[in-house]
Amino acid sequence: MAAPILFITPPFTQLNTPYPATAYLTGYLRQQGYVAHQADLGLEVTLRLFSKQGLEQIFHHLDQIDQTISENAFRIYSLKDHYLRTITPVIQFLQNKKPTLAHLIVERGFLPEASRFQSLQDLAWAFGHMGIQDKARHLATLYLEDLGDLVREVIDPHFGFTRYAERIARAASSFDPILEALDEPPTLLVHWLEACLEEKISQFAPEVIGLSVPFPGNVLGAFQIAAYVKKHHPKIKIVLGGGYANTELRRLADPRVFHYLDFVTLDDGEAPIQQLMAYLDGQATTKDLKRTFHLSQDRVVYQVNSKVQDIPLAETGTPTYADLPLDQYLSVMELVNPMHRLWSDGRWNKLTLAHGCYWGKCSFCDVSLDYISRYEPVQAEILVNRMEEMIQETGEYGFHFVDEAAPPALLRDVALEIIRRNLTVVWWTNIRFEKNFTYDLARLLKRSGCIALSGGLEVASDRLLARMKKGVTVAQVARVAHDFTRAGIMVHAYLMYGFPTQTEQETIDSWEVVRQMFLEGVLQSGFWHQFAMTAHSPVGLEPAAYEVETIGPVFDGFAENDLFHEDPNGANHDQFGPGLHRSLFNFMQGVGLEEPVSVWFDFPVPTPSHPPQLISEFLSEEPTKIKLTDRCFWIGGNLSDTNEDGEWVEIIFSHPLQEESCWVPVDILEWLELHLPFANYPRLSELQDHFPGDLLGFLNSETGSRLREIGWLIL
Repeated sequence: MAAPILFITPPFTQLNTPYPATAYLTGYLRQQGYVAHQADLGLEVTLRLFSKQGLEQIFHHLDQIDQTISENAFRIYSLKDHYLRTITPVIQFLQNKKPTLAHLIVERGFLPEASRFQSLQDLAWAFGHMGIQDKARHLATLYLEDLGDLVREVIDPHFGFTRYAERIARAASSFDPILEALDEPPTLLVHWLEACLEEKISQFAPEVIGLSVPFPGNVLGAFQIAAYVKKHHPKIKIVLGGGYANTELRRLADPRVFHYLDFVTLDDGEAPIQQLMAYLDGQATTKDLKRTFHLSQDRVVYQVNSKVQDIPLAETGTPTYADLPLDQYLSVMELVNPMHRLWSDGRWNKLTLAHGCYWGKCSFCDVSLDYISRYEPVQAEILVNRMEEMIQETGEYGFHFVDEAAPPALLRDVALEIIRRNLTVVWWTNIRFEKNFTYDLARLLKRSGCIALSGGLEVASDRLLARMKKGVTVAQVARVAHDFTRAGIMVHAYLMYGFPTQTEQETIDSWEVVRQMFLEGVLQSGFWHQFAMTAHSPVGLEPAAYEVETIGPVFDGFAENDLFHEDPNGANHDQFGPGLHRSLFNFMQGVGLEEPVSVWFDFPVPTPSHPPQLISEFLSEEPTKIKLTDRCFWIGGNLSDTNEDGEWVEIIFSHPLQEESCWVPVDILEWLELHLPFANYPRLSELQDHFPGDLLGFLNSETGSRLREIGWLIL
């Protein structure tokens, strides 16, 4: 019998929904007959912190210490009775358990207010347009952020709501900073973490603990967990994996890491964990371990074992959220960025449509690593089966497809399968703005439940997009984003500045492209990221080819991913960040779109070289021509009534919002009655044989265009 395993997500990732890695691994191992459990200790510690008992301990700590505190911390302390009285109902409200509390929260007297509430003056324009629930959720979020500031100041400087000690683990070429942090006296947060961990060990009695570490902000928490287990439960084996290990620990060589861990696995976890469990059960040797680091004779050894194949995504089974308290996650609310609000508000079932990226060429991306390079899609029928199983388990109809870039053809097939099953879901995902995303495909995705999409506009410069091998142009991004927006889908753009050789003029021109896209209404959300060179990207692997020089850090046995570099032919990229962020903040609210570029930067910048109608001209280009090889599908509702007038007849379709009508010749009506709703997704060439006339000509006619507007999709 294989040893029971407990997968743990260390503090902290998200407040509103579980990070999906443990759900995938738990679901797969249970399918294979293993005893597997999971826990989100980030949530557990958060709930212990933001409780009446937790705040009492914080305020008691303040009573005991001799430390000068800030004016803001003193205000919170002086209002401690108000915080103790309100913390329980506020948490219940954010868990969607006490919705009527919103009326009390918005009165601005129920919640104690400290420095975070000053932002309301800057956001008055948005706050005034919000509904009661949204206003209350935002105020409750500010309330928690005030308390978070207090925790960071007087309890634990590493605390963050979605990250813990991220600075220590980012670019941690040496293990020394983590060891130093582990040697610090334990804080209240650490004590709470240990208490939560002990409860899970008592509950599940694991013989193996798997630490899933997605980000640098989870690393210190993972090692704090490992240190406690080694001290108090030394017989339990500890394995660490996840996104951080996959990208940062590929050259791991410091044996001190294995004073805390027994194993570190890389890339997809299913096969490595299965091999590890077989080894621990005495059914295999260390040579049988797959993509696993371990210690042998005081040396770090890495076993590849390519003979054991990875588990195809289609065979990994349905993720399970068993053991996780789904009703206790907190839906906090950010005002400024619509896409960030989706990320933090509401609970989403997480699902992957395809392993890896079907494009896999972007020079800033980790295209050399398995999680990008090995593309493996799953059939739409299997994916929608999994969606139905997850709905049955969780009671939630919302899905976040967590792909690197969801393929257009697979999204189309998933949408068709959702519609055919008459399944009600809400979903969003990440895409590439490629030409296969047409307006009709956007409408199909919308009909299946898509509410938002994010994709990379990146540097918004055709020269640099080509240099980074993005495979799109500014014009293409504008047209695709416009089509999604017309279909009623929110569009978020990932924006980048500081790519190698990007000049000052190109930076301002990319700003101008973004400004015009918001002015034309084709973008609703965005975020500027400064380019970061990583060790596994084409730029990091061949910096000279991109005219940059790597200047550090020197690898010292632990992590290697973020690289420092010099860009002798580029602008002083650092200085542009504040102006880019400030202007985008306003553009997302429709403010300042006609202001000159000089308003947003506190240093002289060049005038944009793009014409002011650049994006509008891109949007006016002719749409793609219809071909007989295209397929079609009907989303226009049921044909409910007709009104004849000689050789023409008015056909009426029932829609949830209103009736839609169109005049067609009688013979066309007879043909439509035979073929709608194109349930088998036919090619136009298949329909042409029985169509009374030239089908392509009809579709391009005024009548055909009206039917396409109602719901005849060409895909």
